[in-house]
Amino acid sequence: MAENQEQALDLSFFMPGKAEVVEEVKAPISTRFKDKAGNLIPFVFKPISTERVDEIEKMSMRNIVRKNRVVGKEVDQSRFMARIAVETTVYPNFKAEELRKAYKTEDPVEVAKKVLHVAGEYSEWISKVSDVNGFDQSVEDLEETAKNL
Repeated sequence: MAENQEQALDLSFFMPGKAEVVEEVKAPISTRFKDKAGNLIPFVFKPISTERVDEIEKMSMRNIVRKNRVVGKEVDQSRFMARIAVETTVYPNFKAEELRKAYKTEDPVEVAKKVLHVAGEYSEWISKVSDVNGFDQSVEDLEETAKNL
């Protein structure tokens, strides 16, 4: 018990550079994208920082209008998650000029929607991004992981 108390008070675990480096995650999102050998092409994801999530949240605000007056602001959840997804997706890079030109839009979210035009693909993409960024983890999930260490 004394060892656990010492460990609980030891802040060195939280110092910069002490946490595990988060690796990229590869996962297929659609059965439509295959290489020349017929293998599914996985998307590549990397989680983004809390600071970046905060920035994206601010960019995703919209006005609440009542009786032609702006009475507040709220997060446009679908736009927020789409922007998180674009930032998390390393490959394909929906911000790439080549893709934006090909799909005739400057908006990477619109590029993603056009590439993943089948509703289930887009939904799978958003779901995977939520998972990669830890949005789908509950306290119970974390406790179960800790038990298995």
